[in-house]
Amino acid sequence: MTTQSARSSWLNTRRGQQLLENLTAYLFLSPAILIIFIFGIFPVAFAFFVSLHEWGRFPDEYVGLAQYVKALGPFAYVLFFWIGIACLTGAGWALTHLWRDSAGERRGLLYLIPGASLTAALLAFVNWFFILLLFLMNVPVRLRGQQVTQVSFLNEFYASFQFPQALAAAEIMWIVIALAGVISLLFIVLIKTERRGHQLLQSMLCFTLLGAGVLILQLTLTEIQTAILAAQASGESLPIWSQIIVISAGVGLLGLAYTLWRRGIHADSDRQFVMQALIAVLLVVGGYLLIAELPRALGQIDRDIISGFNVTVMLTIGTVPLQLAIGLGLAVLLFQNIKGQAFFRVVYFLPYITPFVATATIFSLLFSSRPESPVNQLINSLGIADQNWLREPSGIFQLIFGSNVPDALAGPSLALLVVILYSTWVYAGYSTVIFLAGLGNIPKEMYEAAKIDGANGWQTFRFITLPLLSPTTFFLVLIATIGSFQAFSQIFLLRKPGAYEAVDTINLYILEEIRRDRPDYAYGSAMAFVLFAVILILTIVQNRYAQRRVFYG
Repeated sequence: MTTQSARSSWLNTRRGQQLLENLTAYLFLSPAILIIFIFGIFPVAFAFFVSLHEWGRFPDEYVGLAQYVKALGPFAYVLFFWIGIACLTGAGWALTHLWRDSAGERRGLLYLIPGASLTAALLAFVNWFFILLLFLMNVPVRLRGQQVTQVSFLNEFYASFQFPQALAAAEIMWIVIALAGVISLLFIVLIKTERRGHQLLQSMLCFTLLGAGVLILQLTLTEIQTAILAAQASGESLPIWSQIIVISAGVGLLGLAYTLWRRGIHADSDRQFVMQALIAVLLVVGGYLLIAELPRALGQIDRDIISGFNVTVMLTIGTVPLQLAIGLGLAVLLFQNIKGQAFFRVVYFLPYITPFVATATIFSLLFSSRPESPVNQLINSLGIADQNWLREPSGIFQLIFGSNVPDALAGPSLALLVVILYSTWVYAGYSTVIFLAGLGNIPKEMYEAAKIDGANGWQTFRFITLPLLSPTTFFLVLIATIGSFQAFSQIFLLRKPGAYEAVDTINLYILEEIRRDRPDYAYGSAMAFVLFAVILILTIVQNRYAQRRVFYG
């Protein structure tokens, strides 16, 4: 039998076909995986790397968590401590799932060994890459004062690979990669299980989270010790550990109170409900008293970050419910059998596909502070005085009830209210189209059965349409929330002098940090990483909530 025919006969076997299908699937997935890595994972990792250094136009010395402490004050230590704990918890969760998946064949647990070796290879590569990156980013600095040509630049570029630190890291990396490859190949050949690929990936996830947690905790504990010693040397006290312990205990008590309250709601007897509800209330009081240490930890936070997140939260609260409510209402109307249905669908979707520059310019003219602007003329006809609109930094409740209203209760500024209206107008059409797709997936038999049972229009909407639209609603809430926290274009185009602070979200402050005459890329990266952490936490919370509330049929 020739070699070609032997290869052909092996590919016709069940194992050969399975291998060929897996390779084909990964081949098709590889472009998407590469794009996700380049434009998703790498920017986040690079931002974190930059934030650990002094980084103006070029990288400088390593400063640890100094940029985060500058932005968040002592709360930065609390935050990173719990990020490390979360990574270790995730490693335990991955290990538990691997144990459950290997219940039928405990040999699958042996894949922890190649998983550990592949994770070590990954960490060695990351270590080499970021050590090399510092030298590559400093090529312009090393060429300063010289005549820069293509040849000199390439020579200096290739010389970056020859620095002792880069060579040492590369040597370690290749040794670890070679060992990981040999170990993985041996285990794949010798330890054959039904789900060895899945078990190998799970073990890699476990050790990756474990390594990340250990490194973050090591960094945090080192920085805490350094900060405490520096404070003691200057004759001050820095109660970082007490803040970590007290705040963590407070959050834990609040979580326990929530769990008891949920159990009490489903209790079999009134007595059991009352007891659990009383304990939950006591835990809430105790948690509140402990978590009251949080304002002290946040006492040194950058005011710009507080202002940026405050505006971002108000924009999200004002935009997301409004655009979803309008989108759902329009979708229900357009789903009826009416004339011109396709035309109206296009009309409502047009603001979403029209360039921001054009629509924002029109809104700026409509809401101009001039007396002859269309909106001012409209409110004049209603007996209301002219307003500054996009130039007005005062809160809407202060404008309505007078300046005696404290700033904490002032609400969104009038300028931000215009931005909320603009964002709602732009994205309501998108929500309408997505809701229409969701309505089209609801079986008509459900409505016919409800009509036979005597349900009116509101009951049909309440008990059929809304529950069966919950996956669509969850998707739109998730996308809209993330989009609001990332909002930039519409705010940048609509912001006017006099109301910058009233409409500038955290993204605008990040931009200002890196656009200054002497840009601070490290501080901007630190704020960007904090924003990423907030969005990630919100996404996780929404996904956890969706597991209990979303009905997938």
